[in-house]
Amino acid sequence: MSRITDAFRHKAFIPFVTAGDPNLATTKELIREIVANGADIVEIGIPFSDPVAEGPAIQKADERALANGINTDDIFRMVAELRTEITTPFVFMTYINPVFVYGIDKFMARCSEVGIDGIIIPDVPFEEKHLVQAACRKNGVTLISMVAPSSAERIAMIAKEAEGFLYVVSSLGVTGVRSDITTDIGTILAEIRKVSDIPCAVGFGISNAQQAKAMSEAADGVIIGSAIINIMEKYGEDSPKPVGEFVAGIVDAIRGKANSPIT
Repeated sequence: MSRITDAFRHKAFIPFVTAGDPNLATTKELIREIVANGADIVEIGIPFSDPVAEGPAIQKADERALANGINTDDIFRMVAELRTEITTPFVFMTYINPVFVYGIDKFMARCSEVGIDGIIIPDVPFEEKHLVQAACRKNGVTLISMVAPSSAERIAMIAKEAEGFLYVVSSLGVTGVRSDITTDIGTILAEIRKVSDIPCAVGFGISNAQQAKAMSEAADGVIIGSAIINIMEKYGEDSPKPVGEFVAGIVDAIRGKANSPIT
């Protein structure tokens, strides 16, 4: 059983952080805090100058990190250091340009070397995943697929070949906090489960415990990014503790203390 698969032994919480915002030292402490407070998988964003799937909050986080001179090798070194103390699955969220510039085979080999379990590349459509799939499989890095409300007839096709878990996009558009999520997630999940039993985690727009609990009742996991980035923007280098408290609240909401894992 892979670490990613094992993370879904109960309702999973997957928080997102932008590496290097406001600096790598804070990112390291942030990851320690969110793991200590119950995160099941940590999604680590590699800053990019043109993050087409991201809303204003994560775009600004990317800009802050890039302004500090953060690069991909810095992030790899940070992950390697964290791996000496943390076994929780790490998944990169990035775009094809940074991977291509680094070298696809070299990038995936480095992911394997430092302990990255999976990767999400939102600007690589399902039909083009062969661009990175072979390198991922060669190096034991799970390529996480995404389905959106607009995927329609493609949902079954994507779900059949999905690995690790399936990232279910809750709302059309870019990432960001939303007061209401009106997409019929239950219908999307039903279509997925006709063809696959792969765990499904819902992301995009979820920002509080109430929304997380509602989504977790249908899905296998919940992903939150922008709400965490907003806390980071507010507190800067002091953000690990408040983010850890936020994570603990989400974990309690979707799983409940009585069902928390035994450590």
